[in-house]
Amino acid sequence: MGETKGTTLERRGSVEDDKMNDDRNDDGGADSGGPPGGEGGYRAEPPAGGARGFFQQYKPEQGKSVRMGTLFCGGALIAWGAYFLYDRLQVYEGDEAWRLLITTGIPIVFAVVLFALLWWASFVNRTNSDFMIATEGEMKKVSWSSRREVIGSTKVVILFTLMMAVFLFVVDIAFQALFSSVGILKR
Repeated sequence: MGETKGTTLERRGSVEDDKMNDDRNDDGGADSGGPPGGEGGYRAEPPAGGARGFFQQYKPEQGKSVRMGTLFCGGALIAWGAYFLYDRLQVYEGDEAWRLLITTGIPIVFAVVLFALLWWASFVNRTNSDFMIATEGEMKKVSWSSRREVIGSTKVVILFTLMMAVFLFVVDIAFQALFSSVGILKR
């Protein structure tokens, strides 16, 4: 296996693991830490200063569902915006080569730039990534209702809405009759 340049390794583990390793080292035993990615519990960290590449994800194994959902929905909005821009640029008249370049090139550049920014905001930016990771964590804690409870609640809401509609219809007819008899409304 080759070495990764500029990468530092950090041991994952609890305080108890550290105490146990300290005791083992005091007894003359070797440190139990293994190779990177092995059972020693090491993980690769970005180089000092936090410099990462544009496509290097921050905490890639966490918040996948929320990040991908954001990317999918944002991508759909970007595609719609690019199509809208393409449609609006069809009024350009001029040389056919320039017309093709302007009417298709600008929307494509628009879409690529915005999608790259969306990728960066969803996967690379630490603040946004931490928010999405926390969102997914909170969604896993939610106690979702069962199908039976949802159907029962939906029936209650529909029945109550129909009863209120009938009640308000009767009240409206009563007020209409009252105001017509007093002379405020004319038929």
